[in-house]
Amino acid sequence: MTFFNPTEPILRNKQESLDYQDRQGLLRIHIGIGDKTLISAFYTRIDQVFILWGLISGVIFITAQFLPISWMIQAVIWTVLTLIGTSVMVFLTHFWVKVERLRWVLYCWVSLMLGGLVVTDLSIFLGWGEVLMRLCPLWLGLSALGYFCTGVGMRSRAFILAGLVHLGGITALPYTGSLQFLSTGLIMAVSLLMFAEVQWDMRPPIEYNLLTLEQKQFNQKQYQLRQLSL
Repeated sequence: MTFFNPTEPILRNKQESLDYQDRQGLLRIHIGIGDKTLISAFYTRIDQVFILWGLISGVIFITAQFLPISWMIQAVIWTVLTLIGTSVMVFLTHFWVKVERLRWVLYCWVSLMLGGLVVTDLSIFLGWGEVLMRLCPLWLGLSALGYFCTGVGMRSRAFILAGLVHLGGITALPYTGSLQFLSTGLIMAVSLLMFAEVQWDMRPPIEYNLLTLEQKQFNQKQYQLRQLSL
């Protein structure tokens, strides 16, 4: 038996046949003019977390790159924003990770975000020059570690590759000159927003102990539909 699921593409278009736990808190967006559809999309709570962090990371690093705002003021604002984002992430994902038995992956991301936040704030307020010079590699490295944990937990090649992309971003930073914050923000934000728009590979369904028999049977039918569309 292989560790990853070889029957699934690494990335593909989203599928409508979602499992019960993916349908909770599902957000649908449909914008059209008359009979013409301009935008039609749906986002699970996991997708919503990707969008949330994509926007947060983009705003933080692009602001640091271009706006002449005091580092200490930025530290306070971004600390509050990161704490809010972490709380929202836990709220949105707690049911899904419990059903999928992936709570440890959520704990990993929370630990990485809070640990990185503490190191970043201390480096700013205590003047740790060596750390301040390496904030971009620090956050790319933390994100890479989070993606690797996610990839292992979900048995997903997509997230493993995302971790490798972030590590590659660290090696490429010296070549970006004075645009390291912009480059870091783009790598982090684009990766997150991309995951919100596509379907990524994952291990086959497990025994969902928290679901009722009816919900388990529903998931089995949805899985069969997804397999037929591959």
